[in-house]
Amino acid sequence: MWVRLSLPDGENGIRSGDCLSRVAEEKQAWKPLDDPICLHHWLYSSDGITRKSRLILVMQPNTITTQNWPQKTDMAGDFQLAVKRLTGLVAATYSPMHDDGHDDGSLRVDQIRSMVDYLLANGVSGLYVCGSTGEGMSLTSDERRVVAEAYVKAAAGRVPVIVQVGHNSISEARQLAASASEVGADMISATCPSYFKVGGVESLVECMREVAMGAPELPFYYYHIPILTGSKLDMVEFLQTAADRIPNLAGLKFTDTALHEFQQCLELESGRFDVLWGVDEMLLAALATGAKGAIGSTYNIAAPLYRDIINAFEQGDMAEARRLQSLSVNMIRTIAAYPFHPAMKRVLQMLGFEFGGCRLPQPAISSTETEELRQRLEAINVIK
Repeated sequence: MWVRLSLPDGENGIRSGDCLSRVAEEKQAWKPLDDPICLHHWLYSSDGITRKSRLILVMQPNTITTQNWPQKTDMAGDFQLAVKRLTGLVAATYSPMHDDGHDDGSLRVDQIRSMVDYLLANGVSGLYVCGSTGEGMSLTSDERRVVAEAYVKAAAGRVPVIVQVGHNSISEARQLAASASEVGADMISATCPSYFKVGGVESLVECMREVAMGAPELPFYYYHIPILTGSKLDMVEFLQTAADRIPNLAGLKFTDTALHEFQQCLELESGRFDVLWGVDEMLLAALATGAKGAIGSTYNIAAPLYRDIINAFEQGDMAEARRLQSLSVNMIRTIAAYPFHPAMKRVLQMLGFEFGGCRLPQPAISSTETEELRQRLEAINVIK
């Protein structure tokens, strides 16, 4: 189907030539409606918010409707998305299960609300759900929907919830994106397919566009984690290529140690993209490179330590920041002496949260190993 676009000029104090440059190019044009049409132009401001001026046309049975993003401007026929950049510590959340996850392993979502309250009390500023930490790839799609909805309800608008929807089936990932939108997620994210490898940037952009268009009204973050997906493509090239082809692309979750590439992504087009750091034991290095936000597993158990690292860095006390980062490294090495995520769930249990174990193929850890881990963590006195 084709639709004719005829949009009025804007009058709201912002120069219409700046806001509507793309719209003006598309006016009176005929466009195919295979996917939602997003006409957009990037706006920058000094308040830390990157704004996109957009009109989204969505095809529904026998109708064409407009979907507006959270904030509507005074410009008739045009809508504005105010994307508040993610800052501070975003916890990559765990998915609670009964038993050890191996036998019954059914979800125990009753634990999520108290976990969220604990995280927020410790200064976490966002929740990243069903990622690697949350075993998204080991859950069924229905289970992922249940976990996502539980975290959204528990957050209750207090912090943004980002739902990771990546899947080896692009169609399934797109449906998960739509479901995340339906339950009230603030943002979506996705890994690339990893069984059949993505061979190049063009292919990656096409895959991520398909996924992102499952929820075109939500900001989309590509989840770059080459150690697990096997995709080692250049993220600078990805952002440059995807910028005009994934209308709701907001940025990246960058889980790799290539700081030079991370810095280039941060600085691309005068800081156009929101790029979140994803390696907990290198947070200080990322801050020095320009990071403003980070997503991590160990923020679940030691958020105050990482907030102290950020505070020391911002105050220019590099010696203290290095000392604190060293504590983080020691803590992570201690936990990683065991199967990492099963051990992390045991640490959550030590803190009073019954999250069970992990799904296969991740192994269980024994009660003897759990007690040994407890003693080692108490010796370094990092987790309060």
